[in-house]
Amino acid sequence: MASKISSQSSSQQQSSSTTTSSTSSSSVYTGLGNIIKLLPTGTVFLFQFLNPLLTNNGECHTYNKYLSAILIVVCGISCIVASFTDSYKGTDGSTHYGFATAKGIWPSTSSGSSTNSSGYKLRFSDFVHAFLSVIIFAVLALLDTNTVKCFYPSFEKTEQTLIMVLPTVIGSISSTLFSLFPSTRNGVGYPSTDTSTTSETSTTA
Repeated sequence: MASKISSQSSSQQQSSSTTTSSTSSSSVYTGLGNIIKLLPTGTVFLFQFLNPLLTNNGECHTYNKYLSAILIVVCGISCIVASFTDSYKGTDGSTHYGFATAKGIWPSTSSGSSTNSSGYKLRFSDFVHAFLSVIIFAVLALLDTNTVKCFYPSFEKTEQTLIMVLPTVIGSISSTLFSLFPSTRNGVGYPSTDTSTTSETSTTA
C-alpha cells in the first residue's frame, strides 16, 4: 500500500514538473509575442530543433552543456550578422543578398542593375536592431526549458516570477524601440517583401 502511494506521489511530482516546464516555455513565447518574428526565422528554427537534442531534453552531462553553449553563441552571432544584411532584385528577377556597409550594399549590385546600391548604406537603426535581436534571442534561449534544466535547474522552481515577467518586459521595451527605429531591410533569414525594392525604386527616381 505504501509502495502504491509512493508511486502515485512520484507520478504527481513528475506531472507537476512537466506542467511547470511547459508553463515556463509558454510564458517566454507569450511574453515576447510577435517580437520573435523580428528574429531570423532560420536561426530560431535551428535553435528550437537542435537545443533539445544537444541538451538531451534538459538531462545534461558536461559535454551537453558545451554543445548547447556553442549553439547559443553561434545563433546569437547569426542574429547580429543578419541585422546587417539586405536584399535586392536584380535584372534577372532573382533576389540577391549582401551586407550593408558605409558605402552601400556589398557585394555591390551589378552594373546593369537599376538598383541604387548607395540606398543600402549602414544606418544607426541597424545597430539598434542588432542589439535588440541578440537580447531577444538571449531571453528566448536562456529561459528555454531545456536550457534552464541543463544549466541552472533550481532556477525554474525558485524564480518563476522572473521567468513570467522578464519576457514581457523585454518584449515591451523591444517593441517600443523597434517602432522608434523601424527598418526596411529584408536580410538573410527574414521574410522577403517588396519594401526594399519599392524604397530603392523611389530613391532612384
